[in-house]
Amino acid sequence: MNDDDPYLWLEDISGEAALAWVAERNAETADEVAGDAGFGALKARLREVLDASDRIPYTVRRGAYLYNFWRDAEHLRGVWRRTTLERYRRDEPEWEVLLDVDALAAAEGEKWVWDGARVRRPDYDRALVRLSRDGGDAVVVREFDLGTREFVDGGFRLPEAKTRIGWVDADTVFVGTDLGPGSLTDSGYPRTVRRWRRGTPVEEAETVFEAESGDVSAWGQRDTTPGFEREFVGRSLDFFRSETYLLRPDGTRVRIDVPDDALAYAHRQYLIVTLKSPWLGQPTGSLLAFGFDAFMAGDRTPEVLFTPDRRTALAGHSWTRNHLILETMRDVSTRIEVLTPAPGGWTREPLVGVPPLSAVGVVDTDPDESDEYFLDVSGFLQPSTLRLGRIGAGSEVLKQAPHRFDSTGLTVAQHFATSGDGTSVPYFVIGPDRAATGPGPTLLYGYGGFEVSLTPYYGAVTGRAWLERGGTYVIANIRGGGEYGPDWHQAALGARRPRAFEDFAAVAQDLIARGITTPDMLGASGGSNGGLLMGAMLTRHPELFGAIVAQVPLLDMTRFHKLLAGASWIAEYGDPDDEADLPHLRAISPYHGLDDRDRPPVLLMTSTRDDRVHPGHARKMAARLRELGHRVLFHENTGGGHAGAGDNEQAAHNSALVYTYLWQRLNRTGAAATEAKVPAGRAEATVTATPSAVPAEPSGTGS
Repeated sequence: MNDDDPYLWLEDISGEAALAWVAERNAETADEVAGDAGFGALKARLREVLDASDRIPYTVRRGAYLYNFWRDAEHLRGVWRRTTLERYRRDEPEWEVLLDVDALAAAEGEKWVWDGARVRRPDYDRALVRLSRDGGDAVVVREFDLGTREFVDGGFRLPEAKTRIGWVDADTVFVGTDLGPGSLTDSGYPRTVRRWRRGTPVEEAETVFEAESGDVSAWGQRDTTPGFEREFVGRSLDFFRSETYLLRPDGTRVRIDVPDDALAYAHRQYLIVTLKSPWLGQPTGSLLAFGFDAFMAGDRTPEVLFTPDRRTALAGHSWTRNHLILETMRDVSTRIEVLTPAPGGWTREPLVGVPPLSAVGVVDTDPDESDEYFLDVSGFLQPSTLRLGRIGAGSEVLKQAPHRFDSTGLTVAQHFATSGDGTSVPYFVIGPDRAATGPGPTLLYGYGGFEVSLTPYYGAVTGRAWLERGGTYVIANIRGGGEYGPDWHQAALGARRPRAFEDFAAVAQDLIARGITTPDMLGASGGSNGGLLMGAMLTRHPELFGAIVAQVPLLDMTRFHKLLAGASWIAEYGDPDDEADLPHLRAISPYHGLDDRDRPPVLLMTSTRDDRVHPGHARKMAARLRELGHRVLFHENTGGGHAGAGDNEQAAHNSALVYTYLWQRLNRTGAAATEAKVPAGRAEATVTATPSAVPAEPSGTGS
């Protein structure tokens, strides 16, 4: 591959020639994969999972109500709705529908996709609703009245952009949006923060903060907690470094003086800091608490809330009214503690009612009013149970999801592979006992970037599409992720990115050595940054795999920074315009690593409406593979954004494509094994999200 890229024309997202090429490739994939005899039945069963009415409707509390967004067979684009806790306890809660996105899309002739809402505190009477056109990151914003259930005439309203907006008071918002030249950063996110007052043009709103054009973005927010009302502004210097300022009433700013790679925020009287590098004698990955006023006055004496070790990392934390719930991971297994501030220092104890050996996560809390919490408990073979608890008073089961797939004969194990530099890399194996059955079709999934951790979950789509018909599913916890904290992530940053590739290859080799699978029966899949990982397997380790699927992938690492939001990821990968970085970026660029050596067959999937990772990456890679005579199929959904699907119909279709394609190429056990079993006497239902979906990058990419 020389520097004169012959396929640049495929970067023209909506160009006539490019779309004609896409249509031809889509037709080939539809014929070969969607034309498979079992495709229609599999897609229907996956759609059942996604649409089923008995899945758990997860909620967030806003004042007296629990809010939920819901899609099913009757609501393809979904409804935003709410209920009370008393009604939610019922098997079939009574919901108040606030906004029907299907009805709105039909009335306006737009393919609206829900992108969330910011409800105004403390009255919870208005919301800033975000709607995406067919799934892109760019959104329109409209003010919504929760009492009348209508958009507000003359209210806050913004056209399509990668907008950041939040309430200041009843008649004011902080906003950053596209207002023409100079208003966006090089990454395409807001560069300014404005104080926009109701009834005035947004163009005339007072600018309270500006970032540099080379920064990722600027932001502003008001803390409306009674007694602790404060305003903050800040800028993301790159994907991992930022500066936060306290905005005084007179408009002056005071920086929150923490390391620029730390995560810091104010909560009531506290300043909470998560370290990404050593500071004040505390190691990377620590969680610290300070008195906010004391810190601003110069006191740097922390209360240490968490200190990592070689096997344990911070997974997250959530506030209730009087406590902090701390989630940690030890070898990718979650543990939960309750921390309580006291005059003599913080106390800690395990959270009561958490089952051992389960995947556990805090879904929601009520930090303003109570010590209640919603806890989701599940496992690879264990459907979700939603529990409601109150710290100090135990918990109760609120909702229980039914089984979605037949898990008879399936086992779960965690193993550790040894990477090229001697690092021990954990991975999970879900499937039949291969010691008894012998090697079989196996799908290895990975991500390895942006400090995203891959933790246990109940995957109904994967269960139906892969596990039920005899496949083994594997999740690799490679470097670049956050499974062992910031150091695990930073070990694969920039020029060290090949560490993630070596880890993934080591897991593949370990699977083969254990007799779980063979190279001909081993497939790999990943999306977004995980799509880069798939490209690396295709170019660096083709001998290990029988087929590869890359979804919404990054593949041209010499031009990613020029395409859509790509400039925001320079801190993760390096800068192609920097002579010091270009050599390693070219070396890890799958698009530049192709030649005519034998490669496993590959399916590349993207979306025309992906305004985060440019569809040109997948398009150009497919064209180059075709030129070299390799076995490649390509599918581009016209909508769906970076998720690849904007509704359950698209999601079911995409998943059916992936699993049908892989089964066609990896199944070596006879035709009988290709028929998915339908469990007798078991209700078919759904899951809130499938791990087949692309893991979202952190907020700097607009997720």
